[in-house]
Amino acid sequence: MSNLPALNTETIWAIINDKIDDDTVKKLLWYHLGYRYNPITDTWTNSEVAVTWRDEYPQPPDFIDSRPAIMKLTRSIPPENKQLLKEKLGFKGYKIGEFGPRQTRRATSANWLLSYMLITTGKIE
Repeated sequence: MSNLPALNTETIWAIINDKIDDDTVKKLLWYHLGYRYNPITDTWTNSEVAVTWRDEYPQPPDFIDSRPAIMKLTRSIPPENKQLLKEKLGFKGYKIGEFGPRQTRRATSANWLLSYMLITTGKIE
């Protein structure tokens, strides 16, 4: 999935500001969770996915449309990283009346990716 945007704060802001489509957001999550797409067989493999995800979701879940999947993603963010969007990027949240479940799920996705970035690289850039 070499066509995915780099995992950086610019990408996180693009998710928050709806500049990246939902499909790309899902693919970013899938990739960083360990799901791999094989274009030759047109299938997903999950051998790199943590068992806690692989058992429940052998195929990549739809984080934008699936409440159970996004709840699992939320719970997988370490407590100390739950507020990274606010603390590190200054995200103030969406304005009342301008958001719904889709925007909330995209913000959760962005926060998970930000947390993943911090855990795997030790920094947010």
